[in-house]
Amino acid sequence: MSNAIQEVLLGRRTIHFYKSEPLPEGALERALEAGVHAPNHKLTNPWRFTIVGPEVRAALTEVGVQLKCGDGADEARVAKVRAKLSAPPVLVVVSQAIDADAFRRREDYAAIACAIQNMSLSLWAEGVGSKWSSGSITRAAKTYELLEIDEQVEEIVGFFWAGFPEIVPKVMPRDRGVVTRETR
Repeated sequence: MSNAIQEVLLGRRTIHFYKSEPLPEGALERALEAGVHAPNHKLTNPWRFTIVGPEVRAALTEVGVQLKCGDGADEARVAKVRAKLSAPPVLVVVSQAIDADAFRRREDYAAIACAIQNMSLSLWAEGVGSKWSSGSITRAAKTYELLEIDEQVEEIVGFFWAGFPEIVPKVMPRDRGVVTRETR
């Protein structure tokens, strides 16, 4: 593995705070291309990517505010949640085509996780940060309605936020795994 690839793999961080500047020209398209080249059992191509425009993004932000704050929350809390949901310049909703076979659904979810990692690494190589989020907003009926996703056909796996990092978290020590084995 080249040092450049290793640096991207080990250097990538989940970004929570973003600058408002747009992504480099073509960066999102390159990330989506990297995503669809993820390992994919039986080439089921289970991923669906919905690039969220400004109107739906504003409506989703309000869904998130309602879910996080409810009615009667103080204005500071509402403003904080609203800023967190609306700050990253790009939001892609990643969903999974639902397969009738439970084992295939599990394989498809794994493929989607790999696709999201590929997208994250593609962007990170260009200096763009990202975050995969799967909070309550991703399961809300109103979210499905706003995105025009049929819950019987697709399941939202998560929100994929992207933008230039305002803050890059420090590297946290990683465990090589609870158990690492070699067999003979």
